Amino acid sequence: MFDLTGKVALITGAATGLGQAIAVALARNGADVAISDRSADILDQTEALLKTAPGRHCRLAIDVRDLEQIKAGVAGALKQLGAVDILVSNAGINRPLAGLDVTLENWEDHFSTNVRGGFFMAQAVAPRMIERKWGRIIFISSQSGLIGIPGQPVYCATKGAIIQLVRTLGVEWARHGITVNSIAPTFVETNLTRKRLQNPEFRQFVLGKIPIGQLATPENIASAAVYLASQEAAMVNCETHCVDGGWTAW
Repeated sequence: MFDLTGKVALITGAATGLGQAIAVALARNGADVAISDRSADILDQTEALLKTAPGRHCRLAIDVRDLEQIKAGVAGALKQLGAVDILVSNAGINRPLAGLDVTLENWEDHFSTNVRGGFFMAQAVAPRMIERKWGRIIFISSQSGLIGIPGQPVYCATKGAIIQLVRTLGVEWARHGITVNSIAPTFVETNLTRKRLQNPEFRQFVLGKIPIGQLATPENIASAAVYLASQEAAMVNCETHCVDGGWTAW
């Protein structure tokens, strides 16, 4: 099950954290993998991990805020690996500010990275998927798109927008053999969250909201991505898959 041999995956934001774990998991399940981040120079660690997996890989510089880099990056993946069957739109930022403190710059940075970048990545890979009559597009949303988290209204808004993109694109593209889904993790200790989670009061708040009583790991999220990328998930479409230990249930 979950054999991805013969498929090519492109992962954004793959230098660390969730993107890195997802890239490695897809590769270990047989996929050829194109890893990307704002600079190809920061992908050394991920590339070293991929050397332990079967299949081919390449690395690309894609700043998802730049539409020309998106086009060039997808073209590079096609040239080097021949296809993009699976897109994992993981690149994102989280710079928490309370509602009264949000600036226009903070707002625009979040939406240009988390929403606009993800949408145009999906738009760039979809035509070739339509030609091949098969595709998997996976956005990394968040439980924050389903609930409110104090101190991060803009981040929550972007993740909610992603969930709506997933529903709409999944309806539009399903007839072409493409599924569009998202993964909604609870808190994972990564570069985006580590500073906040080092605050004992905030960490206690988070753990008190998760019935399982622990943070998610990057590998938990990567396992969900492998499933959604696989043939076994062929009937899963327009869905947001929560990996949250039960937070959103109450």
